[in-house]
Amino acid sequence: MPLLTLYRGLIDMSAPAVRATLWYRRMRGKEDAERFGERLGEAGRPRPEGPLVWLHGASVGESLSLLPLIERLRAERPALTMLCTTGTVTSAALMAERLPPGAVHQFIPVDRTPYIRRFLDHWRPDLLLLAESELWPTLVLETAARGVPMALLNGRMSDGSFRRWRRYAAGAARGLLSPFRLALAQSEADAERLRALGADPVACVGNLKFAAAPAPADPAEVARLREALGGRPCWLALSTHDGEEALTARVHQALAARVPDVLTLVMPRHAARGDAGRAAMEEIGVRVAQRSRGEAVTADTDVYLMDTMGEVGLAARLAPVVFMGKSLIGEGGGQNPLEPARLGAAVLFGPRMENFRDISARMLAAGAARTVPDEAGLVDAVAELLTDAAAREDLGRHGAAFADGEQGVLPRVLDALAPLLDPIAPQAACPEETTSRAGA
Repeated sequence: MPLLTLYRGLIDMSAPAVRATLWYRRMRGKEDAERFGERLGEAGRPRPEGPLVWLHGASVGESLSLLPLIERLRAERPALTMLCTTGTVTSAALMAERLPPGAVHQFIPVDRTPYIRRFLDHWRPDLLLLAESELWPTLVLETAARGVPMALLNGRMSDGSFRRWRRYAAGAARGLLSPFRLALAQSEADAERLRALGADPVACVGNLKFAAAPAPADPAEVARLREALGGRPCWLALSTHDGEEALTARVHQALAARVPDVLTLVMPRHAARGDAGRAAMEEIGVRVAQRSRGEAVTADTDVYLMDTMGEVGLAARLAPVVFMGKSLIGEGGGQNPLEPARLGAAVLFGPRMENFRDISARMLAAGAARTVPDEAGLVDAVAELLTDAAAREDLGRHGAAFADGEQGVLPRVLDALAPLLDPIAPQAACPEETTSRAGA
């Protein structure tokens, strides 16, 4: 594995550059100043006694998909401690709110040998469950070297990543995937790619994102904001990225001529981008009320900028039409369309949904979402859905049915993981009893 050896050598020699990068990110609010040491492998709390399962997801989407699994494991195997690691400030805040008792969060260390070893020395995991495509070489190889069993959950391999791995680093890919005792893929296409790169065994039991509960919201705040919006027709641009706030402002201006008194809601993917998003929209000429500044929506407000963390459930309950960010311009890839669909919103997205290729294609086939080709198409689709209640409700109904249609994925994942979990901590109750309690 010469490429992996070269990678680790270069990373290990780059301690000054790594620390400088982390400090720069810290200054920009992208690292938690109080928990900075965790990124260097320094534990933020003692290790609990007993068996420990380590689950890792890169950011918000991956960690949200792990939550139902963590909750079920805590219920069925109470002897286990769950250690959940992520890499972003936003995901850390979300996990602080939603992790159940008996589960702890830490930031994932940077992928240097001293940091990973320090982390492993302290936490001594009995099992590692990696979500999606988080194949950090030092993390994987150091964990495998200690004999810790590993499984890949919700494994994903995009077209571009697969081509690059096969063409430039086939041996490295096999070296990273072969230590996994099990790889559970999101889709059959992902399963085939993982097999071709060296994972074995590979299975496809469904996408864990289907197991997520509806995004929560304070009912009192939902009611308060609905009253403040005054019955105005509104739509939401959800999980926007750089350039999409300006696009949304232009769409609003075009809509205003077709949908009287329309209000646009915007929720950036990263709340810290709120001020930049506001500036981009105001440059277009729209009037913005910003939630993080406590500004109220008035009759003169064009755009309500919801630059807050953990409030997807609130925003998606206010807007009956939702457009998914990162799907029309820029790098693309899309964001999770199941979140608003689960709440009954009529879902729109652009053609660039590579990160949710299987889900988006199936939603379109089921009439559970619509795709828009460009900015003008987005204007047309939003205008139609805001003025045609029957079409809007039909799309929302199909979306909700689709999002709720694969609740059996979590039991299938648990069954697949049972051979790895049973030696660590046996179940406290049979699956039928646990399922019955969960559905009560």
